[in-house]
Amino acid sequence: MDLFDATTQAASGVPSVGTGSPLAVRMRPASLSEVAGQAHLLVPGSPLRRLVEPAEESSRRAAPGSVILWGPPGTGKTTLAYLIATSSGRRFVELSAVTAGVKDVRAVIEDARRRLATGGSETVLFIDEVHRFSKSQQDALLPSVENRWVTLVAATTENPSFSVNSPLLSRSLLLTLQPLSTQDVRTLVDRAVDDERGLAGTVALADDAQDHLLRLAGGDARKALTILEAAAGAVLSAPDGEDGAPPDREHPVTLDLATMERAIDVAAVRYDRDGDQHYDVISAFIKSMRGSDVDAAIHYLARMIAAGEDPRFIARRIVISAAEDVGMADPSALQTATAAATAVALIGMPEARIILAEAVVHIATAPKSNAAYMAIDAALADVRAGKAGSVPAHLRDAHYAGAKGIGHGQGYKYAHDAPHAVAAQQYLPDELAGSRYYLPSDRGYERAVTERMDKIRTILRGE
Repeated sequence: MDLFDATTQAASGVPSVGTGSPLAVRMRPASLSEVAGQAHLLVPGSPLRRLVEPAEESSRRAAPGSVILWGPPGTGKTTLAYLIATSSGRRFVELSAVTAGVKDVRAVIEDARRRLATGGSETVLFIDEVHRFSKSQQDALLPSVENRWVTLVAATTENPSFSVNSPLLSRSLLLTLQPLSTQDVRTLVDRAVDDERGLAGTVALADDAQDHLLRLAGGDARKALTILEAAAGAVLSAPDGEDGAPPDREHPVTLDLATMERAIDVAAVRYDRDGDQHYDVISAFIKSMRGSDVDAAIHYLARMIAAGEDPRFIARRIVISAAEDVGMADPSALQTATAAATAVALIGMPEARIILAEAVVHIATAPKSNAAYMAIDAALADVRAGKAGSVPAHLRDAHYAGAKGIGHGQGYKYAHDAPHAVAAQQYLPDELAGSRYYLPSDRGYERAVTERMDKIRTILRGE
């Protein structure tokens, strides 16, 4: 548990940090004016501003008593929690849902109650990764939220509708943080390079190095500053230049593209197999195959592979797409997908990536039809609505004693004895005679199927 009291705040109004703290911590905004992005949450009179900038006691009472901050990593959730805490000297207590238990939560709440009872300062309880709290841990927060013993600020990268208990969610104000734009992150990087809290002008960031850094960060401010710190550390630890002058504002060291690339080998892919990114990426993957954008489909496949997604899971989604979206427009697509699923299970990664890519290319570039999918759903809808009817007598089983005596099988026409192996007779129950479920498209193989079905249905009607 990390604990910061108002007495430990620096003159800037934020908890004091040492010069040895990570760059991302040192550059944490000291006021709302330094916050990048999130303009939709910072308009005058907004609930967040009332929490951070309570002009008077009445404004403080009107501010929400509990806030859940939901957004991607590195968008400022922890920063906003610090700003809420440090406004008007409120005490700040931070718990991580990864390490804290119910005992820790109750201890903080009890201490906050005692402080309020003795006229002490209010407490802001910041819980990072609240989605990792169990139901019982989240339930332990309810009394303190209802009675305002603490101002709860909970941060999560997961959709609170699924990861936060309904009672806690209903008692909290949900604020959704948007991903930072490239320009937002650029502003923060420039500030870190120049600000005395950061690198104090000791490095000069080349344009191509900065562009590469911003690509690696992917809208994550914390990640951008962490990479910057690693790259700056590499050049600042090198021997002094020819003039022997140590790096300062007058003699900054150039941080070039090659140094930036050496500072970090592989940028982590932002994709959580247990969270929203999992569902968002797989959704985009499936829709890209369905939409015939092979390049987008390959991109999302690469993101899943790079993040360590189970290749068998990916293969199953490809099989489903082959059946649901390609269907009879290209029957071989399902064969490719099922063969790929078998091969992936047989050989595993990294070679499985090639098999998955081949299957994705086939599905994405194949003609599309959901006619078979729509056909079975329409038929199921009729059956579930009671539109079934009796099996026609001539189609019923006639292989047991006495069956023919009750009319089973009488009048049945053996299809192979008829021209084109199609016999004119009724197959659907009387109640559904003439119903059409399968309506083939005019794409791919189904173009030929449409022509054949028209001829078959004419024969079946006896025309």
